[in-house]
Amino acid sequence: MTLTDSIINDIKPVSEKENIGEVQSIFTQTTYSHVPIERDGVYVGSLPENDTHCLDADTPISEYSHGYEHFFVRFETNWLDVLEAFAQNGCNLMPVLGENNQYLGYYELEDVMNFFNNTPFINEPGSVVVIEKGVQDYSFSEISQIVESNDGKLWGMFISKIENDVAEISLKIGRSNFNDILAAFRRYSYIIVSSHQEDTFLTDLRARSQYLEKYLNI
Repeated sequence: MTLTDSIINDIKPVSEKENIGEVQSIFTQTTYSHVPIERDGVYVGSLPENDTHCLDADTPISEYSHGYEHFFVRFETNWLDVLEAFAQNGCNLMPVLGENNQYLGYYELEDVMNFFNNTPFINEPGSVVVIEKGVQDYSFSEISQIVESNDGKLWGMFISKIENDVAEISLKIGRSNFNDILAAFRRYSYIIVSSHQEDTFLTDLRARSQYLEKYLNI
């Protein structure tokens, strides 16, 4: 199954010659964040629900063209780019256009998330590890080498945050030699942000801390 199999066609773009009440009616019947608008058969943008309910129902949509939000994806757009478009535009409906800008339908955010949930990154067994290192110091090739040289299986990784010149990298790892992988990351000066029961380093550290506290209280 490909993402394009999830294109839905039950909502057509509303002509901007129609009144705002037509769009308001659609919003009352659905949970969508936006409704696509067309001009002479060409998609020109989408009206957001939050703004539309405050408008005069008897006014032509074209009178509010300044409120159109001009987001869309192409039929051939990669699913990760589609997911990014949803995030950037804060919507749950994403118009899909063909190469000649013809409206083909739309994606629902839930369907794209389900597509993501079916990837090995989510559904393969393993652990999500979150590590940190300076933005100029980490490399994906080094991270891959650390995991695979310790007989681990890397299901995927991405930059989950960059703050104060420090990159946070989230990765999904098969559980083979898991503790050895964590130890190797520390040897390469990566900070382990996530906590793991298998992490003997933290277990030993807590034990030493408890012993020291007990010793100081004698």
